[in-house]
Amino acid sequence: MDTELLSRIQFAFTIAFHYIYPPLSIGLGVLLVIMEGMYIKTGQKIYENITRFWIKIFSLIFAMGVATGIVMEFEFGTNWATYSRFVGDVFGSALAAEGVFAFFLESGFLAILVFGWKKVSPKMHFFSTIMVSFGSMLSAVWIVVANSWQQTPAGYHLQNNNGILRAEITDFWAMVFNPSSIDRLLHTLSGAWLAGAFLVISVSAYYILKNKHIDFGKKSLKIGLALAVFASLFQLFTGHQSASGISVTQPAKLAAFEGHFDTKPAPLYLFGWVNENEQKVNFGVAIPGMLSYLVYGDMQKPITGLNEFKPEDRPPVNIVFQSYHMMVAIGFLLIALSLVSLILLKNERLFRTGFMLKILVFSVLLPQAANQLGWISAEVGRQPWIVYNLLRTKDAFSKSVTSGEVLFSLILFTLIYALLFVLFLFLLDRKIKHGPEYTGDDNSVYSEQKSIFEKQ
Repeated sequence: MDTELLSRIQFAFTIAFHYIYPPLSIGLGVLLVIMEGMYIKTGQKIYENITRFWIKIFSLIFAMGVATGIVMEFEFGTNWATYSRFVGDVFGSALAAEGVFAFFLESGFLAILVFGWKKVSPKMHFFSTIMVSFGSMLSAVWIVVANSWQQTPAGYHLQNNNGILRAEITDFWAMVFNPSSIDRLLHTLSGAWLAGAFLVISVSAYYILKNKHIDFGKKSLKIGLALAVFASLFQLFTGHQSASGISVTQPAKLAAFEGHFDTKPAPLYLFGWVNENEQKVNFGVAIPGMLSYLVYGDMQKPITGLNEFKPEDRPPVNIVFQSYHMMVAIGFLLIALSLVSLILLKNERLFRTGFMLKILVFSVLLPQAANQLGWISAEVGRQPWIVYNLLRTKDAFSKSVTSGEVLFSLILFTLIYALLFVLFLFLLDRKIKHGPEYTGDDNSVYSEQKSIFEKQ
C-alpha cells in the first residue's frame, strides 16, 4: 500500500477510536447537570448517589478521551504536512480557541467536580458540574467549526508564499459560521447526547434486571430516557437540516448518499446496493420523488446527480450510500426505542418487562455505531477533497514520510489503542459491578455541607 492510503487508514483509525469517548462525555455531562440539579432541588439522598456514581464513569471516559486525542494533533504534522501548511491559519485559530476557552474550562472545573464534594458548597459544586458540561460542548463547537470549514470553506483568501499555497483567514466570524457549521454542530451534539443517554439507560436497565440498586436504576433510567426522547427527535430534525444544506453546498455528497447519478426528480432509498459501473442501485427499495420532496418540498424538482461532476471529482458511492443509510436506520431505531420505553414507563411497566430491559442494556452500542457511520458518511462523502474544492487528499499528505514508517506507526497505534480499550472496558466493568456508594440518609454530604455553609 502507498503512503497516502496508509496515512488515511491511520488517521481514520485513530480518530474513530478517539470518537468513542467525546460523545459519551458530552452527553453524560448534560445528564450530570440534570442529576445534580435534582439533588440540589430535592435534597434527596438518591440523587446524590446517582450523581456521584456517574461522575466516576465520566472521569474515566474523560481521561480516555484526552489520552486518545493527543495522537491526532501530531499526525497533522507527521502524516499531513502539506494539509497542515494549507489550513494552518484556519485550524490554528479554531484549535487554539478550543484549548483556551473549552479544554481548560472543562479540565479546570473537573477537579472540583471529582474531589470537591466536601470542600466546596453544594451550589459551587453544582456550578462546577455546569462548567464541565459547558466546556465539553464548547470544545465540540471549535472542533466542528474547524472540520466544517473543510466541508464548506468561508472567510478566507488563498495566499501564495514562495510557491506554497495557504488559506488565510480574512473574516474570523465568517470562518466560524461557515455554511455548514451550525447544522453540523447541532447534529453532532444531538448524537453525543444520545450516546450519553443510552449509556445511562443501559447501565440502569442492567441493575434492574439483576435486581440490584433498584431505586437507583429506576431514577437513573428515567433521567437518561428523558434526554434520549428529546435528543432522538432533535437528531431527526438536525439530520434533515444538515442534508438540506448539503444539497446546496456539497451536491455530490448528497447524490452519493442516495446513489443518484442523473439529474432528475430523485427517490429516497430505504436500502440497496450501488453498482457504480452500471450507475444504478441494485436490490433497492425506494419512495419515488421523496428525496426531491424532502429537499425542496416538491416531488418533481430535480436533484443534481453525480454525472454532473467529473469522475475524478466524485466520492466513492457505495460506501457513502451504505454508511449513510445505516446511520439513518439506527436513528429511527433510537427514536422507536425511546418512545416505546417512554410509553412503557406508565405504571412502571417498563421495569417489569424483561425483554425490553435486555434490549436497553445493549442499546448503548447503537448511538456509537450511528456516530461512527455519520463520520464516515461526512468524511468519505467529501472525497476526493480534503478541503472541499480547494485541496485534494492525494496532494495533502507528507511527501517525506515513507509507507514503511506509516505502517510501523499504524501497527504500534493499533496495539496501544487495543490495550487502552481493554483497560477501559475492565475499569468500566469494575465500576458498574461495584455500583453506587451508599453512605446513609443521615450523613448526606449535601446536608452536611448545607449546615456548614448556613452557619458561616
